[in-house]
Amino acid sequence: MKTLFKFVSTLAMLAVALTFVPAVALAQHQSASTPINLVAGVGGPVSTSTEWSNYSALNLVAGALLFPATGSSTTTRFYIGFTQGTEADISNMVMYTTKRGGTKITAVTPVTLNGVSNPSIKLSSTTVCKPAPSVSTPCVVPLDTLNVTLSTLNDYYFVMYFTEDTNNETVGAANAQYPITSLTGWYSSGDQTQLKVGKTIPSGYSGQHPYFLLYVMSH
Repeated sequence: MKTLFKFVSTLAMLAVALTFVPAVALAQHQSASTPINLVAGVGGPVSTSTEWSNYSALNLVAGALLFPATGSSTTTRFYIGFTQGTEADISNMVMYTTKRGGTKITAVTPVTLNGVSNPSIKLSSTTVCKPAPSVSTPCVVPLDTLNVTLSTLNDYYFVMYFTEDTNNETVGAANAQYPITSLTGWYSSGDQTQLKVGKTIPSGYSGQHPYFLLYVMSH
């Protein structure tokens, strides 16, 4: 059974700017221009949830909540966060597109890291996570940039399926601790990344804060 642990910050309040750009702990070349937020990402402290073996994390990027500047960006990039673990084994990652407010899939876009949709992320490596992932210092990993322009007429569902193995039993998802993000999410057992056009977005559990997904940016 999945477990959820929440850690309350001792600070009374954290000021969060919507244009916050995360410090990315991954050896990957970044564009010379500053990425812009396409939606209000996770700000402030995070909580964690573990036991992701044979579970899918589903995250909604609602078209109605996209920033006005989104239309000027022809690319999209997801940033995911980890709070614990030594290796995250992902079997597949996709982005489903639906009409705004709908659940019928109209397009399926592969999502990759370093060119593959089934990466094993070495969270124990200081090249990937420095310092080691924790609730106070989540490890933020940028996935590959998609050549996709997000539209306010659509909704987008970013889905990751975690392989059924022992590594994923200790992987921790960085989750929004406070409701100061427009991202939402839930989880479901089994592989929810194999749906085709015309199918319906699956339901799940705890459809509140996003799981792993922290930011959606232009690049």
